[in-house]
Amino acid sequence: MMTTAATTESKMHSPKPTDRFGNPIDPIVGFARGSIIRSSVDEARRLRQGQAVAANRVRKLGPHSIGVFTGNQRDFPLKAEDLATLCEEWVGPGLFANDLREVAIAHLGGKSEDGVAVFNRTSAGIIATIAALAGGSSVVSVVPPGGRSHASVIRGCAIARVELVEIGGDRDWRAALANAKPQFVVVTTVTSALELLDDAITSAVAEASHAAGGIVLVDDAYGARLRPVLHGGKPGLALGADLAITNCDKAGLAGPRAGVLAGRANLVTAASAKGAEFGMEARAPIAAGAMRSLQSFRPEDLREEARSGQALAVALAEKLGRDIVSVSDLGPMVDEQDVLALVLRRSGRSAENFGLVPCEVSSALGMVLLRDAGILTVNTHGQPGARVSLRLKPTHDAIGHVGGQDAVVAAVDAALDYLAARIDEVTTISRLILGDQA
Repeated sequence: MMTTAATTESKMHSPKPTDRFGNPIDPIVGFARGSIIRSSVDEARRLRQGQAVAANRVRKLGPHSIGVFTGNQRDFPLKAEDLATLCEEWVGPGLFANDLREVAIAHLGGKSEDGVAVFNRTSAGIIATIAALAGGSSVVSVVPPGGRSHASVIRGCAIARVELVEIGGDRDWRAALANAKPQFVVVTTVTSALELLDDAITSAVAEASHAAGGIVLVDDAYGARLRPVLHGGKPGLALGADLAITNCDKAGLAGPRAGVLAGRANLVTAASAKGAEFGMEARAPIAAGAMRSLQSFRPEDLREEARSGQALAVALAEKLGRDIVSVSDLGPMVDEQDVLALVLRRSGRSAENFGLVPCEVSSALGMVLLRDAGILTVNTHGQPGARVSLRLKPTHDAIGHVGGQDAVVAAVDAALDYLAARIDEVTTISRLILGDQA
C-alpha cells in the first residue's frame, strides 16, 4: 500500500493510524507516544537516564558487566600513530583521503572515479543528501515489504520541504515513480528491524528511476554487509544506485559511529557541502576511525554475530513463545505491542483504562535489563526516532559479558515479571525511564 508523508508534522494530523491498543501512531517515528515519552525531547531524556544507569553499573561492577545488544559495537579502531597524524584536523584528512576513498568504494561496490564523504551519523548523511539533491520535487522511498523509511528520510524531506511518498517494494512502486516524477529516490535495502528488500527490486528501481532522470540513494546502513555476507547479495552501488550510504558501527563493523557515503563524485560533493552547512560532517578523528573500521572488516565477524544472535532468538522464543519472538538475521525481536501484551498478561489485567503506551513499557523493560543484568539495548540508548521494539542484537562478547545465553533469557523473563508487578504505578515507571528528570 502506498502512503504519503507530508513535509511538516502539521500536515500529519488526521486520520492517524492507531496501534492495536487504540493509541494514535506518530507517523514520523512509527510508534505511539504517551504521557511519559511525549516527543523527541523525552527520548533524549531517556537516553541520558540510560547512560546514567549504565555508568552506575560500571562504577560498581566494572566495564565488563555491560553487554551491548544494540547491534552497534562503537569501538574506535585508531592506531597509536594515527593520533598525531591522521587525526590532526588541518593536514590529517588530506593524508588519508585516498586510502579512505579506496576502501569505502570497494566496500560499497563503486567505481574508481567515485567520491566518498563521511558524516557524523548515517542519519546526518541521509538528511544532507536529501536536502542537497531533492530539487524541490517529491521524494519516493522504496522500502522492504512490511518495513518503513528511517526517521531521517522523513525528517530530511521535511527539511528540504518536499513531499515523501513511501511504498513497499512488493507494491506498485513503478506507479509511484510515474505519479511523483521524483528527482530523488531512496531505496532502503535492510531496515533497522532487519526487514530485507530483494536485490532485484533495488536494481529495478534504480533502472526505472534513471530512465526518468532521477537520482538513486541506497540506504545500506545494515545492508552493505548483511546482504552480501549473509544473503549472497551485491553491494549497493553495484546494484545501479548513484549513491550508497552505510553505518560504520553495525553489522560487523567495529565503529566509530559515522556514516560513509560513496557514489558519483559530483553528487557526493553536493551532499558533503550541504552536510558541512548543517554541521553534519565528520571531523578528522571520526573519519580516520571510519577508514580503519572499513579496513579491518572481516565477514566472519558478522557471521559470528549472526550465529550467536540467532541462537539467542531460538532460546528466547522457547521461553516467551514462537508467536511472540521473531528470529532475525542478528537476534531476537519482540514488537513493543507484544511487550505490553506480555506484561498485561502476567499482571492479570486488561488494557482498559491503562495509563501507558507500548514504547513506554518497552523502555522500562530496557532500563530493568540494563540495571539488573547489564543488557544494554536501543530501548535505553536509542537516539530520538529509533525503533522501540525489544531487539537483542549481540555485539562481540556481549552474551559472555552478561553470563551467557541462558542468563539473557532469564533476565528478560525476570524483567517482564518485575514490570508486571508495577504496571499500574505510572509514577514508578516514569522514574524508571527518566530518573530524576521525571
